[in-house]
Amino acid sequence: MPRTKIMLVGRQPSFRAIVRQVLSQDTELEPTEILECDPGENGNNAIAEIEANSPNIVLLDIGHPVFNELKLGKKIARTFPKTGVVILSTNPEEDDNELFEVAKSGAVAYLRINQPVGAELIKAIKRVSNGACPINDKVSNNPKVAWRVLRQFQDMASIARHTEETTIPLTPREVQVLKLISESNPHKRIVNILGIDEQTIKNHVGSILNKLNANDRVYDMSRRMRNGLLSIRLARDGNLFILNALPSSCQPQPLLDGLHHT
Repeated sequence: MPRTKIMLVGRQPSFRAIVRQVLSQDTELEPTEILECDPGENGNNAIAEIEANSPNIVLLDIGHPVFNELKLGKKIARTFPKTGVVILSTNPEEDDNELFEVAKSGAVAYLRINQPVGAELIKAIKRVSNGACPINDKVSNNPKVAWRVLRQFQDMASIARHTEETTIPLTPREVQVLKLISESNPHKRIVNILGIDEQTIKNHVGSILNKLNANDRVYDMSRRMRNGLLSIRLARDGNLFILNALPSSCQPQPLLDGLHHT
């Protein structure tokens, strides 16, 4: 059986040690290799370690109340799409804004970790190892975040109409699902209204979050281009390259975010 490789990324050695101990003591996670690192300045060390070790799962501590590390989580998810990013927050309270930002980051799971680290983390890791995305459940059970996601798509569509930019729209059924969730309808009622099962609801939410993340990538790139931070060059072989216009990093990078030359 191939080893599941987990990397703990966080600035607090004590927190990494606690999580490592919890993971090491759970026999059901075997065979597992556990690595850890400090993210370093601007997350550069974490990116280098992930590239060198190719973990299956990254557990990223974003801290609280400032969660700047969420930018690193987004970068990891986009740079290493085969690596599942699990966001860990020490926020003691339910925070809809935090969940919304995590949902846009491309992370597959989000947990608020309180001391001691509990069985919820083990359960999430097992689900992610089996290909699940627990973040879908979080959003599908949170009306306020569902409403914000719906508003985000509406805002994106409005911007696209005025700027001639492209956006990935929701299907009519996805809009229905989001609207019903945002109105605090329980899943059983949504099942009865739409004539679908609960798993289909979760599948729709997963598709919605994938589109949300994809749109966020496109708009982030477009915003940076408008601000003069990026330019795009078409190479002779037909590949598109992103050029960072900042003097500190002017090496061309292949454009791997789903845009293809036709």
